[in-house]
Amino acid sequence: MFSIIKQQLFRRFRESETKQHKLSYLFWECTTRCNLSCLHCGSDCSQNSSHTDMSAGDFLKALDTIKNPAPGFTVVLTGGEPLLRTDIEACGREIRKRDMRWSMVTNGILYTKERHISLLNAGMGALTISLDGLEKSHNWLRNTSAGFNRVVDAIGLAAGSQRLNFDVVTCVNQRNFGELAQIRELLIEKGVKAWRLFTIIPIGRAANNRELLLNNAQFVQLMDFIAESRKSQAIDVKFSCEGFVGKYEPKVRDSFFFCRAGINIGSILIDGSISACPNIDRSLAQGNIYTDNFYETWETKFQPFRNRSWTKTGKCASCSNYADCQGNGLHNWHGDKSQVLVCHNQKIENGLKIRI
Repeated sequence: MFSIIKQQLFRRFRESETKQHKLSYLFWECTTRCNLSCLHCGSDCSQNSSHTDMSAGDFLKALDTIKNPAPGFTVVLTGGEPLLRTDIEACGREIRKRDMRWSMVTNGILYTKERHISLLNAGMGALTISLDGLEKSHNWLRNTSAGFNRVVDAIGLAAGSQRLNFDVVTCVNQRNFGELAQIRELLIEKGVKAWRLFTIIPIGRAANNRELLLNNAQFVQLMDFIAESRKSQAIDVKFSCEGFVGKYEPKVRDSFFFCRAGINIGSILIDGSISACPNIDRSLAQGNIYTDNFYETWETKFQPFRNRSWTKTGKCASCSNYADCQGNGLHNWHGDKSQVLVCHNQKIENGLKIRI
């Protein structure tokens, strides 16, 4: 009964957050160039991107339309690989001049000691680095022969900074599934305090690679691993916000599932498109900074994100969990959007049947 009451209260909280839709995080897809060619890339980034990097001036002009940013408002630099840009520090300083915070998501390959110090001096307050397995499995997914050691060194640098809000993110797949306990111990050894795990949605390069996807039984095992790991104080382990996980809510994260895309999270994409999380289907873009006022667009549009009744189709149409799931994370809706790509709760239910 207590969990039912908590769920009902959370639904009211989610409704209030949606109504207010205070922008808290803004992703800036500042480049689609990348120094890797990862097997699971949802954005299909490459070294020879067809898009030129967005100029800092264009982005800052859009940022300046936000007149009263929420407390703690944060710009997240993402890509591609942001560190391929030589002006990241200059961009960061400009963001800080506006009394806004900034952070970055990186694959870690270019994250040297010198760049670490430079980024901190430019006011970087948070950082996410990807580690996708032990050496062979990480390098396989990242499609490189030498990435692992550089990433581990980068993790050591970031974890050693007391002022940096730092976490490691791991993409769980068939190759690294059996290594999770070892990865956890490696991160603890390196002094990492927070670790997020996620699974792959079949989009981009991952659309037709079955080796990247966990089967139902493995997904249940992943939930059990996270739930058990969270009992330890050595490291804060979480499942990402990618989807509703039924009986495991909120055993694997700090709260109930809430896809905040378009509610608290927005993005400016490489071509100027205004959207929510960068991995969401680009057909859901709500405008473009080169023709529209960014913040006016945030305030007056984004209806597909704030009223998700359009996702009540396919298997979601008759789902008894729809009130809590609302169609799962919106990056699960690509193409014709007639069916959710992955139903995490269904995977759990089917996986538990196999266990029995």
